[in-house]
Amino acid sequence: MTTFESLQKRVIRRPQQRHIPVLATLALLCLMYGAGVVRYTGFDDTQIVLNVFIDNGFLLVVGVGMTFVILTGGIDLSVGAVVALTTMIFASLVRAGWSPIAVLPVVLLVGALIGLAMGCIIHFFDIQPFIATLAGMFLARGLCYVISTEAIRIDNALWTELADYKIRFGGFHISWSVVISLVVVLVGAYVLAYTRIGRNIYAIGGNQQSALLMGLPVGRTKIAVYTISGVCSALGGVLLTFYTSSGYGLHALGMELDAIAAVVIGGTVLTGGSGFLFGTVLGVLVLGLIQTIITFEGTLSSWWTKIVIGALLFAFIVLQRAVARRSQ
Repeated sequence: MTTFESLQKRVIRRPQQRHIPVLATLALLCLMYGAGVVRYTGFDDTQIVLNVFIDNGFLLVVGVGMTFVILTGGIDLSVGAVVALTTMIFASLVRAGWSPIAVLPVVLLVGALIGLAMGCIIHFFDIQPFIATLAGMFLARGLCYVISTEAIRIDNALWTELADYKIRFGGFHISWSVVISLVVVLVGAYVLAYTRIGRNIYAIGGNQQSALLMGLPVGRTKIAVYTISGVCSALGGVLLTFYTSSGYGLHALGMELDAIAAVVIGGTVLTGGSGFLFGTVLGVLVLGLIQTIITFEGTLSSWWTKIVIGALLFAFIVLQRAVARRSQ
């Protein structure tokens, strides 16, 4: 085999291997749905799948930001706390008489500033993302209790109407949170696939030293992805207020782990450089479908959700490692 033929074979094979974890997630999702349809009456109703989107729209948006971060080889542990802080700021300002529309840019700016600050600390001080975002998590969660130690109810007529509004089509319905989350996914997918910053993100995650030698703006890109994650977390907090109609410092406890699980189960490699937002969507659907199956079963504790997610994480990490070794 000539050198050209060997190189051609590697180029053809590598994209297929990158798709293996995503295809495995898709196969798992289909298998779970099929098992649900066989076992439970009414599980084949299309509204069941749409309800998974409705119940997890906020997690999907947070997962988009987490995907950007993990693709660079980083991690963001602050997302759950930023979601909670967003709900607190939103609810307190609405209670103070602000219009929800006026509050939206404020909370998105707060999320962006928190992400920007963590990105700058990670880049300029060469701090590990785990430590920097852990500090951000404690800061954001603590600020929640500075605002209030109690839950703050959102009693705004406009916001209640938006939260309760159902977009109907063909006998089914979705909420505004589904529409917003899917728009975020499409925008994020476009950015990763067709823009310079998207190519830089994959390059940095693949090999940061090589990216530096190629003259890519590594620092600027890393700061940008944490800012994006902060904005997605803030937007996720806004969507969570659709679901809870309140702000509370204990909202979104552990959401950072759910977001990481969805991204990894969706096929994004934890070390960075490989993954797709479509996989994150599938990962969120898998998590939502697990909870739905447990609800339909009726005899299992909700803790079985965590047990199954843990087992799936182990399986997909092993799968990623196997694919990585095969591609070497």
